Amino acid sequence: MKIVIINYGAGNIQSIKFAFKRLGYDAILTNNVEEIKNADKVIFPGVGEASSAMKMLRESGLDTLIPNLKQPVLGICLGMQLMCNYSEEGNTKGLGIFDCDVVRFTNEVKVPQIGWNAITDLKTGLFKDIVKTEYIYMVHSYYAPSCEETIAIADYGIPYSAALAKDNFYGVQFHPEKSSTVGEQILKNFLQL
Repeated sequence: MKIVIINYGAGNIQSIKFAFKRLGYDAILTNNVEEIKNADKVIFPGVGEASSAMKMLRESGLDTLIPNLKQPVLGICLGMQLMCNYSEEGNTKGLGIFDCDVVRFTNEVKVPQIGWNAITDLKTGLFKDIVKTEYIYMVHSYYAPSCEETIAIADYGIPYSAALAKDNFYGVQFHPEKSSTVGEQILKNFLQL
């Protein structure tokens, strides 16, 4: 199986590569359009700021490639947020895969949210064999509200989308590569989609 991690200058790529290595796969880090198109599975990571990340995607032409991919695609953290219509962070137009807008947590909670949080209301094969009260690792200041494409919920002062799905596209707000055995199971499940 050919697993590609999109390299566009945003992301904690090494920990994702190590996570797949533990599962027995060598993920390829690339921004080559043909390699991405020919992958069996695509990982769209992201750590950083939305507007500068979108600028890098536009400059490399990946902003038009990603929404047209036909194989399973997993957006992680900022990667998931960039798959939405819009983000308040940097007033950023997203890729428009998920029909929701990303907003900032209010000052009523400590921002960013850093640490372990429970996920509930799990849907789709991405969460196969996962118990509803599992905890995953989060680091973020912005979130996607619950919407029609929500497949998991987390709560941080308000309930929000911990994961989204539409067609062959999946997005998780959390870091499966840093979420212990639960995250490993989610990555395994993604490889089986």
